[in-house]
Amino acid sequence: MSHTPQTFFTRAQAGLPPNYEVLKEEHEVAVLGTPHGPATSTSTVIHVHSDTAVPDHVVWSLFNTLFLNCCCLGFIAFAYSVKSRDRKMVGDLTGAQAYASTAKCLNVWALVLSILGTILIIVATVVSVQNLT
Repeated sequence: MSHTPQTFFTRAQAGLPPNYEVLKEEHEVAVLGTPHGPATSTSTVIHVHSDTAVPDHVVWSLFNTLFLNCCCLGFIAFAYSVKSRDRKMVGDLTGAQAYASTAKCLNVWALVLSILGTILIIVATVVSVQNLT
């Protein structure tokens, strides 16, 4: 056995830059760990919460405004629908829901009153034509 002293020089002492690549690999192995077997694997589940859909009834209100505007209820419903859409864009879902609910109620009333009015006009026309003959 020979006991000759061996001198170890680091890269910095030898005038070479340190070997960062080796250090990075050692760190990755330490963080990830060694695989325990081919069958074991971990999974991550990410739950994405969708925004609550608040219908603003703009199309229905526009239809009622243009075609079935009984007592201007369609126009008022359209105004509430636009307010609901604005609240939704700002992020105020509670306010958007309140305006949308009002717009829906006004749209229902405008539709019902317009249908009843149309039926009443048709019946009155038929009755008046039969009375003339």
